[in-house]
Amino acid sequence: MNALALALLLQSAVAAEPAAVASPPVDPRASRAPDLVEVITLDPSLRTDVRYATANNFTGRAVYAQARVFLQRPAAEAVVAAHRALAEHGYGLLLFDGYRPWRVTKLFWEVTPREKRDFVANPARGSKHNRGCAVDLTLFERKTGREVAMPSAYDDFTEKAAPDYAGGTAEQRAARDLLRRTMERFGFSVEPNEWWHYNCAGWQEWPLLDVPFEDL
Repeated sequence: MNALALALLLQSAVAAEPAAVASPPVDPRASRAPDLVEVITLDPSLRTDVRYATANNFTGRAVYAQARVFLQRPAAEAVVAAHRALAEHGYGLLLFDGYRPWRVTKLFWEVTPREKRDFVANPARGSKHNRGCAVDLTLFERKTGREVAMPSAYDDFTEKAAPDYAGGTAEQRAARDLLRRTMERFGFSVEPNEWWHYNCAGWQEWPLLDVPFEDL
């Protein structure tokens, strides 16, 4: 799909369905005060590739003003632990996204065609990213710094993105499965249709937020 076709698709999606909600929902289960921390401050050997701060993402435009990854402190500390555990295999963690302001979730919903909305959160319910309890990530080779190939690219809205997809090469599936085992070891669960998306245990305890990165 070329840039013009993508732009027209996004415009038609927004026009077809106006926003139904104007602010994040309030979850009565959320009892903990936010404690968002920039993950790489806990371990600078983590790598980041925040594509939502660039045009290299499914929207075709930057939706973040800053290329930063925040998580609630327990989730951030667990990511660091997983990153360090992967060193014995020669890998580390490359972070794509963490805390996501609710207004960005709302934008994603509005620009995504109906048939692809299994891959984005409904803003009426909010996202675990809005709580700072979800992280999008993959592996990188510590020796070379290169991103490790997986059965699909990040933000692939097809069946290839499923964590149990049987296609791709044996090496790609092995890397994906190592990532999953390691993240589960440190208290995360994988999203059913996205191999890169991990949710921290206890995510219900944090509120849905709409604070811009610049204010953190």
